[in-house]
Amino acid sequence: MSLATAASDAWADVHRSYEHNGGGSPLARSCTRLRALNPDYPRMYAVAAMATEGKRRWWHLATGLEDGRVDSMLGRSLEDLGSMEAAAHQVATALVHAVVGRVAALVVLEGRAWDPGIDNLWIHMDSDGGIDWAGVGSPNLRVLPDDPLESTPGTVTLPCEEALLVWTAHRCITSLTAVLRSISARAPFDASTFWSLVGDSILGASTYIPVLANTFASDSARRGQALLDAFVAAGAPVRARPWPRTRLRAS
Repeated sequence: MSLATAASDAWADVHRSYEHNGGGSPLARSCTRLRALNPDYPRMYAVAAMATEGKRRWWHLATGLEDGRVDSMLGRSLEDLGSMEAAAHQVATALVHAVVGRVAALVVLEGRAWDPGIDNLWIHMDSDGGIDWAGVGSPNLRVLPDDPLESTPGTVTLPCEEALLVWTAHRCITSLTAVLRSISARAPFDASTFWSLVGDSILGASTYIPVLANTFASDSARRGQALLDAFVAAGAPVRARPWPRTRLRAS
């Protein structure tokens, strides 16, 4: 499948999801902006409302991590990379983006968040068995008191930005701990590497989203750093860097 065809199909899917979702829900409005960040790959940051989606190629994160999905992804990556450690890193990166990278993009861009918890998140696979989209069971957004969408149906207002970031971090961690447990049970992959990927995902969002959206970088950087702090406070060492591995030579 060509890149142009894939992008066209992706746009058709997201437009269908937008229309079925009423076209004007808070989640749909935010995802319209997220899709526009990368027109060639509109699914990169947006999510789907699962109430409007069929279940073909979708799986629920709460159950799918232990039903062979991770094994299949690791197997495909192993064929490409030839190393189980590298395969685990690739699969973890994709799942971390699905859980954290997408919601972090919305947090730094608009100061809003959908629920990235394990009981709410769904994963979509492309025809090659890779992750290309994510969905949410509950489409409600957490917003701040000064948000134009405050009190709009489909939103929950939190008292301040710190509360939003703490809530987002804790909900992400419910998904991430399950992802880490699933991958590390099947491949050589340590926790420090995993949490550094989470930190990189948040930093990537806070760095690139304002460039793509042509917005002020200071707000995104502040929110990104505060989100990292919220993860650390919750016990996730996202600021730590794993020690580089050295190969021992036989004497």
